[in-house]
Amino acid sequence: MSDDGPPDGWEAHERRLWEAYRHGEWCEDVPEVRAEALRWLLVAAPRPVRGRLARLRLRGARITGTLDLAEAAVQGAIRLDSCHFDEAPCFDGGQFGVLQLKDCALPGLSAAGARVGQECEIVGCTLDGTLNLRSLTVGTHLLLDRSTVRAPDGTAAVDAQSLAVEEHLSATGLVCTGPIRLMSSRVQDTLGFRGARLQGDRACLQAPELTVGGGLYLDRGFSSDGGINLYGASIGGSLHLEDATLTGPDAPGGPDAPGGDPALQLLCASVGGDIQAGSGLTVRGSVDMRDTSVRGSVVLRRARLHHPDGTALRAHRLHVGGDLDCRSGFVSQGTVDLCDARVGGSVLFEGAELTGSAGAAALRANGIEVGAEFNCCEGLTAHGRISLSSITVRAKLCFENALLDVPAGERALICRRSAAADLSLKPREAPRGIVDLSHTRVGVLRDDPAGWPGALVLEGLAYDSAQPALSGRQRLTWLDRDPAGFAPQPYEQLAANYRRHGRDADARLVLLAKQRRRRATLAWPARIWSLLQDLTVGYGYRPLRAVLLLAVCFTVGTALFSAWPPLPYGDGTPPDFQPAVYTLDLLLPVVDFGQERSYSSHGAMQWAVVALVSVGWVLVTTVVAGANRVLRRS
Repeated sequence: MSDDGPPDGWEAHERRLWEAYRHGEWCEDVPEVRAEALRWLLVAAPRPVRGRLARLRLRGARITGTLDLAEAAVQGAIRLDSCHFDEAPCFDGGQFGVLQLKDCALPGLSAAGARVGQECEIVGCTLDGTLNLRSLTVGTHLLLDRSTVRAPDGTAAVDAQSLAVEEHLSATGLVCTGPIRLMSSRVQDTLGFRGARLQGDRACLQAPELTVGGGLYLDRGFSSDGGINLYGASIGGSLHLEDATLTGPDAPGGPDAPGGDPALQLLCASVGGDIQAGSGLTVRGSVDMRDTSVRGSVVLRRARLHHPDGTALRAHRLHVGGDLDCRSGFVSQGTVDLCDARVGGSVLFEGAELTGSAGAAALRANGIEVGAEFNCCEGLTAHGRISLSSITVRAKLCFENALLDVPAGERALICRRSAAADLSLKPREAPRGIVDLSHTRVGVLRDDPAGWPGALVLEGLAYDSAQPALSGRQRLTWLDRDPAGFAPQPYEQLAANYRRHGRDADARLVLLAKQRRRRATLAWPARIWSLLQDLTVGYGYRPLRAVLLLAVCFTVGTALFSAWPPLPYGDGTPPDFQPAVYTLDLLLPVVDFGQERSYSSHGAMQWAVVALVSVGWVLVTTVVAGANRVLRRS
C-alpha cells in the first residue's frame, strides 16, 4: 500500500470511496461499505489531491458493522446522506470538524462528550434507539430537523444533558416517542422545536436549568404528550408557545392524574423577553409559573387551559415587567391562580372565560400588585368566585360588562383589604352571589343600580367619590344589602362622601337612617330611648321637630293655665301670674322664671303640670344628645 492508496484487500467500491475522499467529492455509487473501512479512512486519513479538500461525502450506502470513532480526532468533514447503518455508530469523546447525517436510518447514535468544531447536523434521520448527545460541544449550530427517534421503553429518545451549542439548536419537525433530556444544557443563541411532536406515554421534554441566550420556540404545531419541564431555566429572549398543544401527566384522565407533573413547568425560571403563548395554545393539564421572572409581557390571548379538577394556571409570585394579557378568547377550565404576583403593566381578562372546579375560585389573585389596570371586564365570564384580597392596583380595577356566575349565597367577588385608584363595578347582570368589598380603599367608585348584587358587604369600604351621583334615598337601598346585617361604617362613609361634595341634606338623611337601623340591634330600654330621640329631634338631624313640639306644648299649656290658673302658695307676695311664663317654667327645667315655685296647680291640672315637665325634660335631653352627636360628627 502506497501513502496515497487504500489498504490491500479493499474492494473496488471501497477504493472508489478512498479516491472520492481524497478529492472531497460525493461518492454515490457504493451500495455497501464496511464500518471498519470508514474508520480507517477517517482515522488514517490519506493526503488530499493537490488543490482539493479531503472530506467524507457518502450517499446512499449501507454501512455494515459498528462505526466506532470514539475518542478519534477527525479533521475533515463527515457528511453522510441517505445511508443505512446496521449498527449504531459511536462518536463518544471524539473531535470532529463537521458532522452531518442527512436522511439516514440508524438503530441509534452516541456522541457523548464529543466536540464538533463547526456544525453538527442530524437532519431527516430515523433512529430506532437513543440519540445520545450528552455533554456534546458544538462550535456553531446543531440541527435535528425532521428526524424521528423511536426509543425503547425505559430509555430517552434524545439524551442531551449538559449539551453546549455556541450558536443555535434547531429541532423543527422532530418526532420522538420518548423523553428529550436537556438538563443543564446551554445554547448560546436560539433553541427551536417548531412543529416537533413528542408522542407516547413517556414523551416529555426535561430541561431544568436550561440556559438559552436567545428565544425558545415551542410553537407552530409543537405538541407533547407529556410534560415540559423548564424548572430554573434561563431564557435570554422570548418563550414562544403559539399554536402548541401540551398534555401533562396531571391532565384529566391521565395515568398520573391528579398529582402528576404539570403540562408546562416554568417554575423559578427567568425570561428576558415575552412569553408568547396565545394564538392557538392548548394545554391539557396545569401550567406552573411560580416564582418566575418575565422581563416583557405574558401573552395568553386565545389560549385554552384545561384542568377542571384543579388549578389550570399556577403563578404565585410571578414577576412580569409588562402586561399579563389573557384577553380575546382566553379559556381556562380550572382555577387561574395569580397570588402575590407583581405585574408592571396591566392584567387583562377582557373577553376571557374562567371556570373553577366545584367550590373553587375561577380567578384567585390575592396579594397581587398591578402597575396599571386590572381589567375583568368587556365580556369576562367567570363561573366561580373571583378572589382579589389584599391587592394593589395603581390605576383602574374594572368589572364593567362582566358576568359573575355563582349560585345565590356563595361569594361571587371577594375584594377585601385592597386598594385601587378607580373601581368600576358594573356587571352585565346583577350577581346572584355575594360581593365583598370590605376594608377596601378606592379613589372613585363607579357602579350601576341595575348591577347591584343581592348581597353586598361594604363594611370598611372607603372611597373619595361615588359615581353616578345618586340621591341618599337611592344609596340607602345599596347599604341595606349586607347579609350580616347592620354595620355603621358604610353609613358614615356615604355621609362623609355627601358632605365632601356639599350635599348636606343627603348626608343627614343617611345618618338618620343609620340611627334607625341601629335601633333594631339595641336592647329594649335603649330602643325606647332611641325611639324617643327619633320622634322628637330625629337624633339631632331634625332640630325643627323639637321646636315644633315645644311650640305645641307651650300653646296648650298657656291655654290650660289661662282657663284654670294655679293658686299661689308660700309666704310673701307672689309675682303676678303669667300663663305663658308659667308654661315656659315647666317646659324648660334648666330655666327659672319664678312662676313654678310661686304657684301650685290642683286637681286634674296637676297631671298637666307633670306632663309638661316630663315633655320638657325629654325634649331638652334629646336635643342635647342629638346636638352632641351632630357636633361630634362635624
